[in-house]
Amino acid sequence: MNKEALEILNKYWGFNNFRPQQEEVIQSILEGKDSLTLFPTGGGKSLCFQVPSMILDGICIVVSPLISLMEDQVQNLQQKNIKAMAITGGISYPDLDRQLDNCIFGNFKFLYLSPERLQQELVRERIRQMNVNLIAIDEAHCISQWGHDFRPAYRNISEIKDLLPGVPFAAFTATATSIVAEDICKQLQLKAPAIHKVSFVRSNLAYEVLRTEDKYFRLTQILKKDSAIIYVRSRNATVEISGFLKKQGISAAAYHGGIKKELKTKYFNDWRNNSLQVMVATTAFGMGIDKPDVRTVIHMDLPESLESYFQEAGRAGRDGKNSRAIILTNESDIPVLKNQFLNNLPSVEEVKLVYRKLNTYFRIAYGEGDETEHDFNFSNFCHQYQLPSGKTYNALQILDRCSILKLSQNFQKKTEIQILISGNQIDYFIDNNPKYSALLRVILRNYGGVFDSIIPVNLNSISEKSMLSESEVIEYFEELKAQEIIDLNISKHDASIVFLVPREDDHSINPYSKFIELYNLSKQAKIDAVLEFVYNDEICKQKLLLAYFGEAPGKECGKCSVCKKKDSTLSKVDMNEIFLGIKKILGKNAKTSREITSNLNYNEKSVVKVLGLLCEKGVIKRTPDNKYKYVS
Repeated sequence: MNKEALEILNKYWGFNNFRPQQEEVIQSILEGKDSLTLFPTGGGKSLCFQVPSMILDGICIVVSPLISLMEDQVQNLQQKNIKAMAITGGISYPDLDRQLDNCIFGNFKFLYLSPERLQQELVRERIRQMNVNLIAIDEAHCISQWGHDFRPAYRNISEIKDLLPGVPFAAFTATATSIVAEDICKQLQLKAPAIHKVSFVRSNLAYEVLRTEDKYFRLTQILKKDSAIIYVRSRNATVEISGFLKKQGISAAAYHGGIKKELKTKYFNDWRNNSLQVMVATTAFGMGIDKPDVRTVIHMDLPESLESYFQEAGRAGRDGKNSRAIILTNESDIPVLKNQFLNNLPSVEEVKLVYRKLNTYFRIAYGEGDETEHDFNFSNFCHQYQLPSGKTYNALQILDRCSILKLSQNFQKKTEIQILISGNQIDYFIDNNPKYSALLRVILRNYGGVFDSIIPVNLNSISEKSMLSESEVIEYFEELKAQEIIDLNISKHDASIVFLVPREDDHSINPYSKFIELYNLSKQAKIDAVLEFVYNDEICKQKLLLAYFGEAPGKECGKCSVCKKKDSTLSKVDMNEIFLGIKKILGKNAKTSREITSNLNYNEKSVVKVLGLLCEKGVIKRTPDNKYKYVS
């Protein structure tokens, strides 16, 4: 191995040896080869481009999709006295100009950029003047239309090859099927790339699918005193679940895009330092964050793809110690999943309809409109044309992916409010200020967590439910803010749209019809794979995951929920765990063995065995209707 690489690894990171296959990736970069690296979450991808870039003269440009990921890596590098910067949003032109000049003349080793920032002409012009030693593309699956997190701007990264001929590209991802890996190489125009792949086997991680009608109760059974992440799909759920856990004496915080940056930082630092046990978060949380001692990752909702699940589950046990990745589910989850991710997929005709309505909305004449930008109120648009919001949103994303139009990054930005007084005080206020009664009661009925943090609200929906015009809602909100009853961030336009081609109605969409059809089929296949993983009780969960990612399944893991149910032998630890579970489940109510088993991660034979022992010892007894209850 390159001696200098080992010296840098030890000097800056404190390690004496590289992990398996890190050496091969570093060597291919030092040899100037294009490469694609597929390492699972926690596999040490960042070191693979950071170490060789420290050896080579010049600066490494890192393309990354998330601001939090960029800021975290830059902070870690700066703590090691390595000069690095990230150019993120909200920066003025003079500041951008100055920072890029610093990268040219200031001996910086790493510059982190979003793929959208990479498209700016000023940025490209400055990059041309830099001594660039490597282009590292993180989360490279975002470039593939078949990936689980497709991002259109990634498609333009390959244009940098023309600016920097001869500079190698190194692409990295934790989750890619063979089809996605092939597409990454094609879209990035990698020349004879060196492919590096580590096995997706996580021998210390137990993948468990637990069926339960009471997910909250199962949380209290699962969570011990170790660090954990609970993933949910909505901001409201983060608030509700963290509140429930706190009432159970479990330290928890709600982490989502709506909370203020200072609070995010506090929650994250408390969690990382283990003064906070559980982070209840939406799925973006955790990307690029290396906390080694997370013992449990729990999904309260079914994931939208096995790629995203594998990445999120992989945040448990990064220190190599035994950990659990758990999905809590019941039959009601299936229609929710399909409704959110399949029923809202627009057909080709529905995409055409949305495109025609957009042109009518902005009064764009046939053959015109290209390169024009418009403020866009998504809620008003859907309301005016009676379009379903879910399908319309997805249709707009498809139009963006096809480069027919471009949506602004703040597309999902909404008006946000927080009630600043207590529940008792708000009741008193409403009684004495009936003018605001209808508005505030709509807020209280429809937006959980509005007392705890600033949350997004839908002006159009509030207007309809309160029987007030949208302008009246805004006026009342501003009056309530002036009285310090609420905190308010108001956004009258939640997006801007740039039309990239002239209006030609169906002729604009027809060339992309096949893509839209294949994209929808791909989404269907991903949901089918999730349902197969969740509801297949015969095949080891790890083997199912490995097969999905194109790896030979190998032997059964012996740890997952399927393997544990097949294993009829019981250790003392297992018996004690079953006993504690039975104790919580029974409480004051009698239950059948089937009801008890459905809430435990053991097969019925094992549970019945423990029930029998407890009956023999007189701890519990069977009732005449064949149920079990504690002996009082």
